[in-house]
Amino acid sequence: MFIIELLKVVLLGIVEGITEWLPISSTGHMILVEQFIELNASQAFKEMFFVVIQLGAILAVVLLYFHKLNPFSSNKSWKEKKETISIWCKVVVGVIPAGVLGILFDDWLNDHLYNYQTVAIMLILYGVLFIIIENNRKYSRSSIRNFNDLTYKTAFLIGMFQVLSLIPGTSRSGATIIGGIILGTSRHMATEYSFFLSIPVMFGASALKLLKFGFSFSAMELFILLTGMIVAFLVSIIAIRFLIGYIKNNDFKIFGWYRIMLGIIVLLYFLILNVKAI
Repeated sequence: MFIIELLKVVLLGIVEGITEWLPISSTGHMILVEQFIELNASQAFKEMFFVVIQLGAILAVVLLYFHKLNPFSSNKSWKEKKETISIWCKVVVGVIPAGVLGILFDDWLNDHLYNYQTVAIMLILYGVLFIIIENNRKYSRSSIRNFNDLTYKTAFLIGMFQVLSLIPGTSRSGATIIGGIILGTSRHMATEYSFFLSIPVMFGASALKLLKFGFSFSAMELFILLTGMIVAFLVSIIAIRFLIGYIKNNDFKIFGWYRIMLGIIVLLYFLILNVKAI
């Protein structure tokens, strides 16, 4: 029994580590995977687990970008330190919309939108958007290629796109990247900014879930949570490096097609289940 639960947690950690950074919706995948792999735990714990496991993924970003995000590094000049502080200020500005609305509507979103129908529709919709945007040549002309080019106004507008990711199946990175490209950032810049925006957003979401659940874990629950986070951390390092390398010479259309196919498969799967249940 213990080995089975351990394998479930490892698989969920792998799914989280991959899908958190690729623009294919981690929350959407976790909801779908849970249909086939159900943890032997309370509903309250599972809801908390699927959010807090993201802390492991976030630590991968902190590790990989620690030097770039550290304004106190002794290896940086005063100018470089100011630029790092500027990055953080733009991250804070971009986080405000999703942070405020996420706190206000967290319970409502859980009660009304965390279902396979919403996930499937959002997978398909944003898959189509990725393909349309990549096929539209005007979005390939990037005027924002680094954080010095990124204005606070544009940072806030990208943050408004991130609000869309509160709907499961959208993808936080996907919504942010689409918004960035539409607003004139390069693919690399949009992707990197989405990584940085995820740090306060996901730390905040995890803290909110932990406060609601409480900190009185059983030994088994604590083991499940820590294992999921560690696996997500290790897999995230691989996924982030892959994505950064991939977008140097490729666009996002492959992720768009993947989302569309997965969304259709999800709709057909649950349609067949519902027909059999009649």
